[in-house]
Amino acid sequence: MQPTPTLVRDGDAVVILDQRRLPFHTERCRLESLEAVATAITTMQVRGAPLIGATAAFGVAIALHTDASDARLAHALATLAGTRPTAVNLHWALGRMRERLEGLSEDFRHEAAWEEAQAIACSDFETCAAIGHFGVELLQNLAQRRSGQVRVMTHCNAGWLATMGAGTALAPVYEAMARDIPVHVLVSETRPRNQGLLTQWELARAGVPHTLIADNAAGLLIARTEVDIVITGADRVAANGDTANKIGTYLKALAAFDHDVPFYIAAPLSTVDFSCRAGEEIPIEERDGDEVLTFTGMDERGQPGRLRLAPAETRVANPAFDITPARLISGIITEYGICAATALDSMRTNPPV
Repeated sequence: MQPTPTLVRDGDAVVILDQRRLPFHTERCRLESLEAVATAITTMQVRGAPLIGATAAFGVAIALHTDASDARLAHALATLAGTRPTAVNLHWALGRMRERLEGLSEDFRHEAAWEEAQAIACSDFETCAAIGHFGVELLQNLAQRRSGQVRVMTHCNAGWLATMGAGTALAPVYEAMARDIPVHVLVSETRPRNQGLLTQWELARAGVPHTLIADNAAGLLIARTEVDIVITGADRVAANGDTANKIGTYLKALAAFDHDVPFYIAAPLSTVDFSCRAGEEIPIEERDGDEVLTFTGMDERGQPGRLRLAPAETRVANPAFDITPARLISGIITEYGICAATALDSMRTNPPV
């Protein structure tokens, strides 16, 4: 299965796969302006920390098409930095763009922006492959200890839809399929934005055995020993290993810890924010309450539509992420290997070759 590209350059614009239309329709959208890129990130047309970072980098290049001045560059960086507060890859990618472009003459800045954005995208592709290479060893070891499929639980979407490559949490799964290691993925729906439906969609296209479950079923399945390993992605990892991921991740980590099920985070080293000492310093994005009060689905005629689950005046809290403490994390799978959540600083200063 050849994945549908999540983002490709098209002249001085980019074409994205509009993830708001999935899983019912596959539609592409052309982003031709800084404002369009910022909106795509804010409204979750693009999702997943690595993809958000790459999209923001291309957004800078688009913004400099007709004006590559210092003022325009600063405006583009500030606009894109304000789109999503939690995903650190966004700020990491913008930092790379700033470092590459600020010292350049305006005459060379626009083309250099495209080159750097493409380099970020290519780097993410290679990073995903490396995460798959290291993570698959966990699945191989489990397969050798049990008969039948290795049962992998995940949360949110951390596959190729969320990256420029094979994904983070799903990269080991795809690598296992390539090596004929039997796997079965338990996909939680991930309310309220239902990113698990995107995971289900891409696993179906890839021919990976899977089962969609309600978020609240995860604890029971773990307790009944129906889960061999939990692997999720991350939007930001603090220096001490505390990890921010989609809301609901912490509950899975608690259940896994209580029942001795290994719980791993799969994320590139760029997702680690070494300036953030611990999880309580990670900003948690509060999203529109209407995401909780409404639901998008498909009717009997095959037409997508939006339904209201509760009265519009209902008071809602809608945090988009939660924090999983490092003590609950068995290890973090990066492009450099697997390390303890508390050993990230050593990996930064002396990454394996």
